Amino acid sequence: MLMLTNSVDFLPHHRTAVLTSVDVVGAATLEDLDRPTPCAGWTLLDLLAHMTVQHRGFAAAARGFGEDPQLWQPETVRGLVAADPAGTYASAAHDVLDAFASDGAAEMEFALPDFGPGATVPGAMAMGFHFVDYAVHGWDVATTIGAPYELPSDVVAAVLPLALAVPDGEFRDASGSPFARPVDVDSGGDFERILAHLGRRPR
Repeated sequence: MLMLTNSVDFLPHHRTAVLTSVDVVGAATLEDLDRPTPCAGWTLLDLLAHMTVQHRGFAAAARGFGEDPQLWQPETVRGLVAADPAGTYASAAHDVLDAFASDGAAEMEFALPDFGPGATVPGAMAMGFHFVDYAVHGWDVATTIGAPYELPSDVVAAVLPLALAVPDGEFRDASGSPFARPVDVDSGGDFERILAHLGRRPR
């Protein structure tokens, strides 16, 4: 996945996207956890475990110790998410926001073992990955539970170029890939373009 940015000017918008996802997850109930999501083959519990553990992994990476693959395994948080989806998710979300806001985090190399053993990514780029994921995963959750979801226009404008920089390719066909192949859409605004580029059908 290639997404180039040397700036973290988007971080205030990233914060809004993550906090919006916290609100949406807070609307989910325990009865919703078995619902299918726009992420093929994933229930809402699968999705929330993924989102929670990714927050934890990125927070660890921002603090210099993200290299342990175990930190990134959804099964490590699945039981906690199943028992308290909103509280577990919110705690992880606020932790990653605090980690990204710390002095020097954007200049660090983030260890991201999901990309392969020993893989590292410049901090600002890693934060861009995270921004795209949570702008879209918030929509995934909202769509699953039938809740409204709308990001402010300035947040959409900030994430749009990062999302459109995500390339197409065989990695999107892999099991567990966060993004499916792009789909065609007949109409819609910038957020619908983001969803379609990342393999979601906005309607």
